[in-house]
Amino acid sequence: MKNMVQWRRRIVLALIAALVGWGLYSGFRAQPVVVDLGAAARAPMRVAIEQEGRTRVVDRYVITAPVAAYARRIALDVGDAVQTGMPVVTLEPQRAEVLDVRRRAEAEARVAGAQANIGAVEQRMKAAQAGAGLALKDLQRVRTLRAAGHVTADAEDRGVAEAERAGSELRSAQFTVATARHELEAARTALGYAAAGGPADPVVLRSPVAGNVLKIPRKSEGAVSAGQALLEIGDPRGLEVEVDVLSADAVRISPGTRVLFERWGGEGALEGVVRVIEPAGFTKVSALGVEEQRVWVIVAFTSPSAQWQRLGDGYRVEASFILWEDKDVLQIPASALFRDGSGWAAFVVEQGKAVKRRIEPGQRNGLIAQALSGIREGEQVIVHPDDRLREGASVTAR
Repeated sequence: MKNMVQWRRRIVLALIAALVGWGLYSGFRAQPVVVDLGAAARAPMRVAIEQEGRTRVVDRYVITAPVAAYARRIALDVGDAVQTGMPVVTLEPQRAEVLDVRRRAEAEARVAGAQANIGAVEQRMKAAQAGAGLALKDLQRVRTLRAAGHVTADAEDRGVAEAERAGSELRSAQFTVATARHELEAARTALGYAAAGGPADPVVLRSPVAGNVLKIPRKSEGAVSAGQALLEIGDPRGLEVEVDVLSADAVRISPGTRVLFERWGGEGALEGVVRVIEPAGFTKVSALGVEEQRVWVIVAFTSPSAQWQRLGDGYRVEASFILWEDKDVLQIPASALFRDGSGWAAFVVEQGKAVKRRIEPGQRNGLIAQALSGIREGEQVIVHPDDRLREGASVTAR
């Protein structure tokens, strides 16, 4: 009986000693560092510059008063359709003022200049016609070669884009010829009004092109000065997008860069290409009050017009300039990378331990980074590593 009591006492003392030992071990041993983890995975990746822009009509025509006159009330409203040669504004002469000899001579000189300008723009239109015809012939040849399997689909796409560009230049040249003829008519009208010298027939200003009324600066009747804008006309079917980007981002963009419009109000994404990067920048104050140097980038739509016909002049869009993209990229969170000497490294979790690996990063878009070497698919990395992490430190996921 006495031996059994002693054995029980020994067992209790042994258990107490084991608990004390375990408590001391647990209290003094290094605790695992709580970390956030991310996985290396293969997925599509895109590097893009995102910025807001607005649409604008490619060919916009402002009808101005050729002389100081009295304008009748404009019957048109914004959005009304007009045809080439359609009367849009009626001017009455100011009876209290007559053009003197000097101003009459100036009017005659403007008529002569407008006549000479018509010949110049007609020659440019012929050149544009030749270019458009050549682009169509080249496209037909490329399609023939494509059908035979001698060229790629990319060559056919470039041929289509070149044909559309040449067609746009031809239409623009035709609009320029129509505008030059309108300017000649306006100059002749000014000369005829000067010759009248008093009450005469009203001066009728006509639309130089077919399109829609975009803006009416002044709808009511009243006296107008020479050169005052009376009406803006354009064809909303010919739209482009102007986007102001930081000058540091503009140097990364080049003509022909692919552009996506993913949040524009309609279904699906619209596509376009950079047409022009304006060579001069301007200063703009941001919402935070910081002065920024920005550059206008002009983007032409490449999606079929039926997809974006609901857009109008001055509509807001969000443009993404695609600098680089790939459909199968091994990537990790960009916040997992940190400087290690002259290169980059990341902590990889192996059997609950933090192991530092040299990583060779590729493309980055701010959130994720391409891993060219140093890590395998499926391995876990520690994001936002702090100063508590050391090589071989025990870690646990948050």
